[in-house]
Amino acid sequence: MFASLVLAVAVATAGTPAIAQTQASAVPIDIAAQPLGDALLQWAAQVQVRVFYAPEVVAGVSSNGLRGRLQPEEALRSLLQGTGVTYRWQGDSIILSRDGGVASLAPVTVLGNLNPAVTEGTGSYTTPASAAATGLTLSLRETPQSVSVVTRQRIDDQNLRSLDEVMASVVGVQVVSEDTDRTDFWSRGFYIDSLQYDGVPTTIGLSMYGESDNDSFIYDRIEVVRGATGLMTGAGNPGASINLVRKHANSREFTATVSAGAGSWNQYRGAVDLSTPLNQEGTVRARMVALYQGRDSYIDLYHANKQVFYGVIDADLTPSTRLSVGADYQDKRPRGSTWGSLPVVFSDGTPTDWRRSKTTAADWTYWHTTNQTMFATLEHRFANDWEVKADWSQRKSKYDAKLLYLYGDLDRATGTGLAALPGYWNSYAQQTSLDLQATGPFSLLGRKHELVVGAMRSRYGEDFYRYGFDRATLADTGNFYQWDGSYAQPSWTDASLRDTVTHQRGVYAAARWSLTDNLTAITGGRYATWESKSPTRDQKDSQFIPYAGLVVDLSDTYSAYVSYTDIFQPQDNRDSSGNYLDPVQGQNYEVGLKGEYLEGRLNTSVALFKVRQSKVAVLDGDKLVPGTPDQAYKTADGVTTKGIELEVSGQLSEGWNAYAGGTYYTSRDAQGVSVNPERPRAVAKLFTTYRLPGQWSRLTVGGGVNWQLSSYSEVSAGDATVTVKQKAYAIYNLMARYDFNSRLSAQMNLNNLFDKKYYLGGVGNQVYYGEPRSVFVNLTAKF
Repeated sequence: MFASLVLAVAVATAGTPAIAQTQASAVPIDIAAQPLGDALLQWAAQVQVRVFYAPEVVAGVSSNGLRGRLQPEEALRSLLQGTGVTYRWQGDSIILSRDGGVASLAPVTVLGNLNPAVTEGTGSYTTPASAAATGLTLSLRETPQSVSVVTRQRIDDQNLRSLDEVMASVVGVQVVSEDTDRTDFWSRGFYIDSLQYDGVPTTIGLSMYGESDNDSFIYDRIEVVRGATGLMTGAGNPGASINLVRKHANSREFTATVSAGAGSWNQYRGAVDLSTPLNQEGTVRARMVALYQGRDSYIDLYHANKQVFYGVIDADLTPSTRLSVGADYQDKRPRGSTWGSLPVVFSDGTPTDWRRSKTTAADWTYWHTTNQTMFATLEHRFANDWEVKADWSQRKSKYDAKLLYLYGDLDRATGTGLAALPGYWNSYAQQTSLDLQATGPFSLLGRKHELVVGAMRSRYGEDFYRYGFDRATLADTGNFYQWDGSYAQPSWTDASLRDTVTHQRGVYAAARWSLTDNLTAITGGRYATWESKSPTRDQKDSQFIPYAGLVVDLSDTYSAYVSYTDIFQPQDNRDSSGNYLDPVQGQNYEVGLKGEYLEGRLNTSVALFKVRQSKVAVLDGDKLVPGTPDQAYKTADGVTTKGIELEVSGQLSEGWNAYAGGTYYTSRDAQGVSVNPERPRAVAKLFTTYRLPGQWSRLTVGGGVNWQLSSYSEVSAGDATVTVKQKAYAIYNLMARYDFNSRLSAQMNLNNLFDKKYYLGGVGNQVYYGEPRSVFVNLTAKF
């Protein structure tokens, strides 16, 4: 009966017809040797055809793989050759059977909710669709804003194990390490403070609770929308937003992936990923992920263990209704954590040149972080192609940190002069969010258009405990040349509490207007309210955030676009009347050209952008806030950034995947002075893999380079100010993977091939050295 059949995949972009049963043109096919079910998933993704089969049809069957430019049906016949599995067409779908086991299927009904943006199993470096920028599911070419998608395949190929490693591979994003356990991200000259999980924005920051070290293993893809993103995220900076999209239980047969790896500095990592149907029909499915990682470091004293657990149940309640319920958990426990990093100059202004293993940590320092999330999503698709979705999530985060900060003027001859500032904090945060959304087509004036409307609200509460210390118990730091971390821990005193509650609410809508066959416009907006209360703050702001974009198809391959987006960021400074200042405004202007090749398997873009801040707080002379000793502020124009970005992602030819791009920008304040010059103004990134043809087809080789322009900063040295520089540099990386058979493979990643010594993220008063040459070898088995 039909209920026992499984839909393997349906990835055709909305509005793209499936291939005809006859007279289909040849397309590039690249499928490695693997279990037949996985091979069919990749075939369906590459040719955009629905495939239906009963689980027992492909159980225990393997495919030898396939590569070449073939007609889709010819490729399918080759994949099935010798397997005993046969196929037939029904409508625009493929029905599989074994030895005539399935004689008829009428009518064909699609089970489950199919998301064309899913990248797992496609083997691709790009995606046919994304809703991250506007809430509308559009191709990258149809989206009038810069969007990068790091797919599951690229995450695996580059061995990008954490969010900060993923962000370091994205064009237009700069990764800045402040210390061993805190990494920040910047884009277009602005700090990125917008993080989403499955499209639901969070208030929790990116560093203090360890989010920048989120393990990538539980995600299908990570999407980055550059520029202002207020339409979908509400409050924030105009740099970019990051959306982490979880894996789901899409397999209607049992699958398992087990991996184990080891690398430099006693790194070891083991992971298990299991998917299984929970009923005979496969309409209720579960997925469970567990991971453990331990590592020492090239930095003295530092060691960290990380545990990750993730589980989700996906249930097709009806052919048109899907419920997902899940939870994730990550716990990181490092020792020898640093707070800050190494002095860049001595007190006489001469530059330092530390060994990369040098640390400022004490042997008692640590920074423990824990994040756990529960979430539920209910989706329903109506017969008129409208879809409604409700997302609920609750994220609990905490950190416990004892740290030591070293600062001051270091004498070059004696190694003395640094002072110590210890810190001890506990913090607990919880955010509960609810997001409702409806999307679908509508007709007006004889043309078909699309609309998304939504509403969200969230509550974020944080209890922050700061412990004092007895300054009389502080020891002298002595000669820093001889520093080994054996610095006495101070006597801690009672903690002070700062509790904060922040509410965000918003309603939003965006419409994609089909003005002509070649011209579309996207208009929309969000009305957002933000309210925060703490013992020293009671503030509320509200804003209307507009969005507008225009896309013109120049040909079947190219389109040009122009867009304007907005965002706001509340600020807690007050004016001379005692009123809080208006929120900082961030506007993003962008014009670009996008290309789509090989039926969407390769995407390119070039964008010119301008990001402007206004209503930034500046001191209002000597005025004070009435009744307080606080200085009063007024608003003024802030930073303006202008630049260009280029990006290429996807398949260049059979077996050849690539991601490449670069960015250049200038960033100046209202007086025309360059701001944040320690951030490199030009950055280029490249990574590519190639699966060898013929008898070497089991071997995939790859490599890449990350290059950045020189940067500088003005820093204090004693009573003087000196300029410190970091020269332009490039980091080269290599990888190789060998498939022993369809179920077992080994991969090696070699990073920083030439062992380049560099500062990670720029140069300032203190500098953090990037990782030396390292190697990691991973063994993966699939069942």
